[in-house]
Amino acid sequence: MRREPEALSAALAGLAAAERIRRRRVIERVAGGGTEGARVIVEGRALVDFSSNDYLGLARHPQVIAALAPAAAAFGAGSGAAHLVSGHSAHHHALEEELAAFTGRERALLFSTGYMANLGTIGAFAGRGETVLEDRLNHASLLDGARLSGARLLRYAHGDAAAAQRLLAERGDVALLATDGVFSMDGDLAPLAALAAPCERARAWLLVDDAHGLGVLGPGGRGSVAAAQLDAAAVPLLVGTLGKAFGTFGAFVAGGRDTIEFLLQQARTYVYTTALPPAVAAATRVALRLAAAEEWRRARLLELVARFRAAAAAAGLALTASPTPIQPLIVGAPATALHLSAALAERGFWVTAIRPPTVPDGTARLRITLSALHRDVEVDALVDALAELVAAGPH
Repeated sequence: MRREPEALSAALAGLAAAERIRRRRVIERVAGGGTEGARVIVEGRALVDFSSNDYLGLARHPQVIAALAPAAAAFGAGSGAAHLVSGHSAHHHALEEELAAFTGRERALLFSTGYMANLGTIGAFAGRGETVLEDRLNHASLLDGARLSGARLLRYAHGDAAAAQRLLAERGDVALLATDGVFSMDGDLAPLAALAAPCERARAWLLVDDAHGLGVLGPGGRGSVAAAQLDAAAVPLLVGTLGKAFGTFGAFVAGGRDTIEFLLQQARTYVYTTALPPAVAAATRVALRLAAAEEWRRARLLELVARFRAAAAAAGLALTASPTPIQPLIVGAPATALHLSAALAERGFWVTAIRPPTVPDGTARLRITLSALHRDVEVDALVDALAELVAAGPH
């Protein structure tokens, strides 16, 4: 796009006409310590939050919050440099070791965001003259990572392991196959077991971005890979984020010793950016311990998922087949999703409308997410409100 004000105005007008203008909502306060549940104050209005990815409620945990101040006092508010310059603190180092142990890998490497983790990892393990295979509904960071790597990107139909297997067998240049473990907009699971063996036969790296699975699924909350009974040999590149079930910020990649050393040397988004604040790493260490120790959080979360789905089915609400805390209600038109989101806010619920291009055309939706902090009565009230609004028809 040329640097012309008219072009920008026309582009923005086009987005508005397609109901694709996004608006930030200002959160004035978040309930603390879990005593008030999953409640937020948004632009002066108290709402029950059904949009957050804080699945275990750890972002508000008093022990996680308390870990920030002493670490900041000892190391400063920021890290001051990249990990390979002078930004790698004792808390960073310990957290990497603890994440490796949690995921059953030899090593882990911290990144500043999940987006950077995916871009850096794909760029390190695939390049020009090679091919990257990806699920069509992968997160944008995985798709962008393939595009920026210089490799050829081929996408297979969502969840179609047979199509992925055919591409792996037919092509001799596949360097890497990347997939979400839990798809962030649909809440369904990738067919990991059906992807792992063909990748191994083709000598292609399998990268699983388990941002929405770690802490929630599998034995001990070790994610969708563990739930599929796959080990580090089957999934050599495991990406996780810290800002969802673990409640803090940042990301990591876990794998074999040489794999992670190669990534440390070659991932541009690791080498050339500032490290996470050490205080965030310290808080994450506490969150990781709590996630491992407090099994009741996962049990409560999955209980609420079952309750929500049963109530929605009884009310005639058609949800996608998701066994995770991500429960989308697909409504089709962006305007309908926006109307329902606004109407729910009037009734005291914060449920975000998700529209294209985040999701495919014709699949605008309410992305409802559950947390261990939700109360039964809140879940039931949300279903009642949704049923009433949907029954009233499109707007």
